[in-house]
Amino acid sequence: MARIILGLVAGLIFGLGLVISGMSNPAKVLNFLDLFGTWDPSLAFVMGGAVLVTLVGYRLVWARGAPLIDTRFELPAKTDLDPRLLSGAAVFGVGWGLGGFCPGPALTAIPLGASGTMIFVPAMLIGMWLARQAPAGLLTARSAQS
Repeated sequence: MARIILGLVAGLIFGLGLVISGMSNPAKVLNFLDLFGTWDPSLAFVMGGAVLVTLVGYRLVWARGAPLIDTRFELPAKTDLDPRLLSGAAVFGVGWGLGGFCPGPALTAIPLGASGTMIFVPAMLIGMWLARQAPAGLLTARSAQS
């Protein structure tokens, strides 16, 4: 139960940070990506601040030796770049560039009524569902034939 409550609190803090920083506004994100137009560097400052907080947070957490609500850290074992990861990253980037949302800000934008949210979020959920339905070897088999 503690894990669920702490996860909820962390998610609420993250969502609040997205709203306060303006990252739930797709126009702000699209302006960041528009390098030769109405470029808005504020997203870079938000990301930089997040990286600094994460750097300090990770140092403090790793100094503990074990997490607060578990006996050990569970880290990903896979470190290779496979076709599924690369194609997923490409689709994510295209979706971010076209819609101005990534999953977290898209979900925080629902109650704010941001334009395009009611199209983006269902499309995102359908894309996630389709990705889970695809056979695991589909992309790997195609890349092996190349």
